Amino acid sequence: MSKKRNNPSNENKRTEADYYKLNTDAVDRLVNANASTAPKVSDEEIRKYTGKRKIHIPSSLKILFIKFWFNGAACFFFFWGLGTYLNSIDLLFVFAVALGILTDVLENNLIRFLEKTPGEFNRYMMFPRKGLPSFFLNIVYAFVVLAMVQYVYNLINVTAMKITGDTDALFLGVEPILFGLFYLAADMLLILIKNTFIKIFKDAVAKQDHGVKK
Repeated sequence: MSKKRNNPSNENKRTEADYYKLNTDAVDRLVNANASTAPKVSDEEIRKYTGKRKIHIPSSLKILFIKFWFNGAACFFFFWGLGTYLNSIDLLFVFAVALGILTDVLENNLIRFLEKTPGEFNRYMMFPRKGLPSFFLNIVYAFVVLAMVQYVYNLINVTAMKITGDTDALFLGVEPILFGLFYLAADMLLILIKNTFIKIFKDAVAKQDHGVKK
C-alpha cells in the first residue's frame, strides 16, 4: 500500500507579493516611538542583551585601597628611596612627615571626592576637618602610627629569632605591600577607637538631655 506524500507547495504556496507585504501598524509604531510611548524595560533586561554588567565596588573597599596604596607608595619613594642617603633616625623622621603630608593633602582629599554628601566618610579619617591645624595633627599622628608599625615589625623579628635561635638574621624587612597593610591596620584601629569614644560620648549626652527634658 503506497503512502501519499504531502505536497508542501500546496499548503505554503506564496506569491511574490507576499514577500513584500509590510506590517504597516508595526512600522507606524516604530516611526512614532518616543520616550512617552516606548515600553519601560528594566536594566536587568537590557543587560541580558548587551552582556554588560556593572560591577559595584563598596565605598569602604575603595577607601581602604586608597589608604593602603598611599602608604605603600610612601614606603617605596621615601623609605626605600632615601634609605641609602639618611641614617635610621633621620629616615624615620622624614618618612613620618611624608606620611602625614600625604594623608592630609592627597589621601583625605581623595576620600572626600568619593563622598556623595559632605562628611559621609569622616569616619575613615582621624582628622577629617580641612585646615592648617589638621595638617600638623596628621603629621604628628603619622609618627604615632609609624611607631606602632615599627613595633609590629620588631615583635615579629624578635619572635622569629627566639624560635629559630638565629639572632643575626632579619626575618621580615620593610617593603611597600606589607608596610601598607600594617600601616592601614594600625591607622584603622586608632580611628575605630576614636569613633567608639565619640559614639559613647554622644550617647551619654543624648541620654542626659533626654533625662533633663523629662
